[in-house]
Amino acid sequence: QVQLVESGGGLVQAGGSLRLSCVASGRFDVFAVGWFRQTPGKEREFVAGINWSGGTTDYAHSVKDRFTISRDNTKGPVYLQMNSLKPEDTAIYYCAGRFNFYSESVGQAQTNYVHWGQGTQVSVSS
Repeated sequence: QVQLVESGGGLVQAGGSLRLSCVASGRFDVFAVGWFRQTPGKEREFVAGINWSGGTTDYAHSVKDRFTISRDNTKGPVYLQMNSLKPEDTAIYYCAGRFNFYSESVGQAQTNYVHWGQGTQVSVSS
């Protein structure tokens, strides 16, 4: 059984930075990751994604040039570096994974991912 655990959330002032981590455990060869976020009363939305090798990344328009998704290898943590944070970035951030999926593309739909973490709260004060 595979599992995803997020960490790194917290409270930060507008303009500040946070780095989220997504760690996978269990038996697998590779995994692709999407970061999503959700606020009360709103749909969960795609933030950023990275394919199994790290060779392809994708971002929501609202975070492009501020957030960076990265990974050091195919099994290690996936990071979401968030800079120039805004109050509207406040949300619960979820890591979603698709294991043993050798695609060069990154999916933006929730249905592209099978496993989900519990989420980590990010709060940005003005």
